[in-house]
Amino acid sequence: MSLSRNRREEMLRVDHAGEFGAVAIYRGQLAVFERQHGKDRIVGQLKEMAAQEQGHLDAFDSLLHAGSVRPTALSPVWNAAGFALGVGTALLGEKAAHACTEAVETVIEEHYGDQVTELTGAGETELAARLAKFQEEEVAHKDLATSEGAAQAPAYPLLSAAIRAGCRLAIRISEKV
Repeated sequence: MSLSRNRREEMLRVDHAGEFGAVAIYRGQLAVFERQHGKDRIVGQLKEMAAQEQGHLDAFDSLLHAGSVRPTALSPVWNAAGFALGVGTALLGEKAAHACTEAVETVIEEHYGDQVTELTGAGETELAARLAKFQEEEVAHKDLATSEGAAQAPAYPLLSAAIRAGCRLAIRISEKV
């Protein structure tokens, strides 16, 4: 079974949008924590995760360019929404910032997993392997957030569910728009 050009474009567009949003979230969180005394530990963690997300974004930039695929038209929206989510969760504290990472990465782990399965079945092994590597890094981010007490964030069940729902909605929209 072969992957249609349209489906490949949808995958690249949504993955690019997701990494774009992730970079914006970390920028928002860093904008808060870098201005607070005694936050060196979380600032270091966020910078490391942001650098990995930037690497993913750079890879998708290249793939979009190479395949003449347009990015989502909603990039400005995802940039603003991601930054606002980052700032908002950081203002709620370190645990909430980690809850944000945990929620986002839970959705992205599933999303990349579904894509890897689809791509492998379509014989797109090179792209599948790249996404599997990105998925591993996203799982590491989720695991770090969990170990740092994400579940202890204020209103964790509500916060986590809202972020996961927002991510799923953004995925569906970004595939098409």
